[in-house]
Amino acid sequence: MMMDKKLVRAELTGRLKELSKPVYEDLSYRIANQLYEDPLWKSAQVIGITVSRFPEVDTYQIIRKAWEQKKKVVIPKCDPKTRGMTFRMLQRFNELESVFFGLYEPIENRTIAVKPNEINLLIVPGVAYTRDGFRIGFGGGYYDRFLEGFKGDTLSLAFSFQIVSKLPLEEHDLPVSKIITENEVISVVY
Repeated sequence: MMMDKKLVRAELTGRLKELSKPVYEDLSYRIANQLYEDPLWKSAQVIGITVSRFPEVDTYQIIRKAWEQKKKVVIPKCDPKTRGMTFRMLQRFNELESVFFGLYEPIENRTIAVKPNEINLLIVPGVAYTRDGFRIGFGGGYYDRFLEGFKGDTLSLAFSFQIVSKLPLEEHDLPVSKIITENEVISVVY
């Protein structure tokens, strides 16, 4: 099962890296505009989101839009020892530091921790998704563990080629309630 996940992850990551910068920017912009029209975005006051790095859907523009709309933005801080994750309020990009694998996370002494139940909408990253909301992440399992106790709304942002017919799933895998691509909004009904 794990080998299957590794293969899917490797194949999709390869396709993502092939995106040219102009195509990447265009698709990210279209996805972001679909997000801004979504009722989950419109009603959320506190949004949990990662700081993207190419070739993930660009979240810098989304974070800026959230600030413009007076929404609070919270960013994950991962703890490799416990494989746990906490979210911290981000008010400026200079409150970030580069950590593992070039990921940007909040600087602890410059940001405030936020409880999971304060997050209205969690934008969950991933590499591949099914139309019923299941996903394969980047391999750390941080979001799988966080989602177990999370009660707010969840959605993912993806390029349309990241939607696949099926994925190797495990018992602990939890679906997101919506996936937004450049072409469509996939609402998951359970």
